[in-house]
Amino acid sequence: MPSVEIYDMMDKDDEYFVGTCTHVNDTPECCLREEIDKSAKRRIGWLKRMYEKGSRVKIASIDNDQVGFLHIMPIEICPWGPMGQDLMVIPCLTVMGKANGRGIGRALIYSAEEEVKRQGCKGLIIIGYYHNHWFMPAPFFEKCGFSLIEQKGTTAILRKFFEESAESPRLLKPSFRFKPIPGKVVVDLFWNTFCPTSDIEAQRVREVAAEFGESVVVHEYCADERSILYRYQIPRGIFINGKEIWWGHEAPKEGIREAISRALRNK
Repeated sequence: MPSVEIYDMMDKDDEYFVGTCTHVNDTPECCLREEIDKSAKRRIGWLKRMYEKGSRVKIASIDNDQVGFLHIMPIEICPWGPMGQDLMVIPCLTVMGKANGRGIGRALIYSAEEEVKRQGCKGLIIIGYYHNHWFMPAPFFEKCGFSLIEQKGTTAILRKFFEESAESPRLLKPSFRFKPIPGKVVVDLFWNTFCPTSDIEAQRVREVAAEFGESVVVHEYCADERSILYRYQIPRGIFINGKEIWWGHEAPKEGIREAISRALRNK
């Protein structure tokens, strides 16, 4: 049976695989190929800038075929949260369907644990979810030895500490308050470059809002900036006149357009 190889992202092929979030040979209905490629460049640029601060990408391959990857970074620079210190975070672990059941996820987690020790941090944490979706399922991480720290709804922090002095982090607590502008529709856009879903929909919001001219005001809050994340604690979100719109996947342009049009009719 072919063995699994885990290594750090190292060349253009790896970068494209990671930057496009595994959508190398497909175009999801919610995205266009051009959007994915442009977002991938921005995403890889951000990851490269964060490398000197401790961010790493671990790639899994079988017979030189990329089948998954994992992001790991110091909690102090993670735009996805949570709040804490002296720990490292796995904000995203992805294994392609063709490699399910091959132990890829566990191998990637083991490599992350080694990276934590190499960088001298006190432990490893994960934002997991108790839901019926493939993305970061909390029960899988529990099987890998992580324990629950805090849970709110389906979202949870799980930990694996290597030092007793490690302090438990906490989930983000959104603190945004809408401020209306008379005669205008206000779009408050919270986004980050790390998450391609957030990055792509942010660009869509800008383009759609521009169609309405001066009747729409867009306020942007980029969680890449730590001060912004600390203040508002929202890494991704779209609010139109204070009401959040949400699709899970990238917000569709027609949906954004309809939400703005409705707000204009209700002025």
